[in-house]
Amino acid sequence: MIPSTFPPKDEIARLTARMLLEIGAVNFNTDEPYILASGLPSPSYIDCRKLISFPRIRSTLMDFLAVTVMREAGFEAFDNIAGGETAGIPFAALMAERLALPMTYVRKKPKGYGRNARIEGVMAEGDRVLLVEDLTTDGGSKLSFVDAIRETGATCGHTAVIFYYGIFAETIRKLGDHGVELHHLCTWWDVLAEARAQGNFAPETLTEVQAFLNDPRKWQEANKK
Repeated sequence: MIPSTFPPKDEIARLTARMLLEIGAVNFNTDEPYILASGLPSPSYIDCRKLISFPRIRSTLMDFLAVTVMREAGFEAFDNIAGGETAGIPFAALMAERLALPMTYVRKKPKGYGRNARIEGVMAEGDRVLLVEDLTTDGGSKLSFVDAIRETGATCGHTAVIFYYGIFAETIRKLGDHGVELHHLCTWWDVLAEARAQGNFAPETLTEVQAFLNDPRKWQEANKK
């Protein structure tokens, strides 16, 4: 079923944040910060992979993502939905089903045998491809996937994620310089607002998280081991 009508963007953001909190995908720890893939500390961590285990929530969020993409990019803007290995694959499959489009996925690197491919599935020259992932931090990992898609002769000018950190100023510029527009459902700011509204965490924890969100690089520098 292709979704066509849903709440406005700010309500989608609030509801998405609520769902992420409800399933425990949001983690705050200011005493023992998490270490991100970059090696830098963070008082917040989100695990969108948990969403695949909650059918009602994952279905609602995929409807939200499908209608967000159609509203912002167009109703006939794409020919193919590609997921990024590995977290993006289930969400790409769900999006392809909703938009009635072929689905492919992009490996992080060639598999090293056989066709040595990075693209799995059928992607044709000239296809307009939507890259789907679970989240984006600073946008950097998306660029390799986009380049692999473009090497096939297809185009990729859009990426859609459930969660966008929304705290690193360079993200939108980095993607834009690469000719890619970002579509997302919610950010850390939406999650922080909903966590405060629900009283999910101690006020002092949320105050420290806000300090990180306001200036993540400064917070990371001050909290490096």
